[in-house]
Amino acid sequence: MDLEGPFTSYDDVFTWLSRFINLERGQTGKSFRLDRMEYLAKKAGHPEGSFPLIHVAGSKGKGSVTTMIAGILTAGGYRTGRYVSPHVTEYRERLALGSGFFDPPVYVKAGEELRSLVNQLTSEARLPGPSMAALFDGRRALGEEPTFFELLTLYFFLCAREAGCTAAAVETGMGGRLDATNIVDPVVSVIMPIELEHTEYLGSTLQAIAGEKAGIIKNQRPVVVAEQEPEALEVFKNVVLQRNGSLRYLPQEVRLDQIRVDREGTSARLRYTDHSILPHPLDLRLKLVGEIQAYNAAVAILAAKLGFPELREEDILRGLEEVQLPGRFEKIQDDPPLIIDGAHTPRSVTLCRETFTELYGSQGILLFGCAIDKDSLAMARILVPHFSTIIITAPGTFKKSDPPSVYRHFISVESEKHPKILLEPDTQGAIELCVNLGMEKGAPILVTGSFYLASAVRRYGEKR
Repeated sequence: MDLEGPFTSYDDVFTWLSRFINLERGQTGKSFRLDRMEYLAKKAGHPEGSFPLIHVAGSKGKGSVTTMIAGILTAGGYRTGRYVSPHVTEYRERLALGSGFFDPPVYVKAGEELRSLVNQLTSEARLPGPSMAALFDGRRALGEEPTFFELLTLYFFLCAREAGCTAAAVETGMGGRLDATNIVDPVVSVIMPIELEHTEYLGSTLQAIAGEKAGIIKNQRPVVVAEQEPEALEVFKNVVLQRNGSLRYLPQEVRLDQIRVDREGTSARLRYTDHSILPHPLDLRLKLVGEIQAYNAAVAILAAKLGFPELREEDILRGLEEVQLPGRFEKIQDDPPLIIDGAHTPRSVTLCRETFTELYGSQGILLFGCAIDKDSLAMARILVPHFSTIIITAPGTFKKSDPPSVYRHFISVESEKHPKILLEPDTQGAIELCVNLGMEKGAPILVTGSFYLASAVRRYGEKR
């Protein structure tokens, strides 16, 4: 396409946006600043203020909960925008309407509006090309160009405004306090379980990371907090107290029982202590597989009802039963079963592995790849004892990785099973090896460690 000509499709917009990805890769912890995003939003007429929304942060489960909230609100009659990351197959998964996508003209018109804004700011800063240095407090902030994620976030808000959204569910990208999404004024904030992650940006302790996540808690607004380690919960309690908000801690708000997981989904019974949320027990059925999804649903229901109390029980049930998420324990092949899951922290990998072995046994094949900043040794200890063959690879090229180092971690783990552990740094080669071994042995396959690896396997499956 002509990158300077009119956009004719959403693909054109994303091709243009991709020019900013290298700028994002060059960001450091000191480069994250919210005033840059606030400036962009102001220039765009604050599209993020066009509708009430729920804001979701955390280390794991936030994409699932954001999507569940959007499903509930859509079933309740709201025209609901949904912003999540990363995508598994295509960028439109990140910027969506309800359970589908915005109409094609919405993507195009919002894209033109975004590009016009970028060009205007480039002209103001007298810089050539797509790169720009925005003006803050009358000073040129050299080296502080908008990141890809900042522009993508603004693009979502422009799409949602253009589409006439009446509500939205928005997931943070990383952290919370300085995340590009934190220009919003949500009716409810949600903080999912946190772990040690992105420590080079967010801090090296749970307390420090909790402090960053707590940045999405707003004055005099409720925050729903999923189960946390005590030191993290204490941080959230203190911030809520300082901001005169109300904290709704999930373990004290709901009781879950009769949880059943099968290869087709998850069922559970939920009872809320606050009968204004739901006066009676709710028997829930999800297409999503995994016990953790029942807890994610409990968070989504509580947040949705706090922010939109007129929602009915039938809206909740209908909205949740239709939710599907690419790359979250997603079966993309039946014979042999091939499951892809973007789990990339020790806790999420534990939950994924437990679900896999419960449903498919412990003689499966594992394809694993993770980014260089992940705790691959901890994940190796979780995974090695439960597979007969393990293939280590790179999760793709977008994130830096070190497959030989990950391989060394995996072979260092002692296991009575003594699985065969192979190193194939080439992602496509590893996928082909994994699939061929699965077909040859008739063994179930689990792919995990990274959404980027899950995406690569999904694309491979679609081409076959």
